[in-house]
Amino acid sequence: MSYNKPLPYPDPESRPFWEGAHTHKFLIVRCANCGTHRFPATSFCFHCQSPDFTWVEAKGTGKVFSWIVVRHPVPKDIYADEVPYIVALVTLDEGVRVTGNIVDCAPEAVAADMPVKVGFKDVTSEISLPVFSPVRQ
Repeated sequence: MSYNKPLPYPDPESRPFWEGAHTHKFLIVRCANCGTHRFPATSFCFHCQSPDFTWVEAKGTGKVFSWIVVRHPVPKDIYADEVPYIVALVTLDEGVRVTGNIVDCAPEAVAADMPVKVGFKDVTSEISLPVFSPVRQ
């Protein structure tokens, strides 16, 4: 499998997320004390400051909060064949906001509050990237 774009480098804090993505699960952190969800993983809960948490599978659905359409690739030699593409900030149903590409959608069709669902693009034998696509109603 050949993939010539930059890849994430899982560190100790993000490794559970990337291991989940590899099995096509979108994992987020839930505080063991107050139940607040957060993403990305941090060492303490921003709501109650507890250091205790567990990784849980998100539903994988949400709504577009904001987005940009990339028309000028940087670096050009890596992304020239991809433009235009959509990078969005998505509010998951659990309340956390995550960034990702929106696929299977024309740039002019993206709208605020557009329902989306997560999918995964297997780019190497170890890395699967989450992407979002519109929920057709």
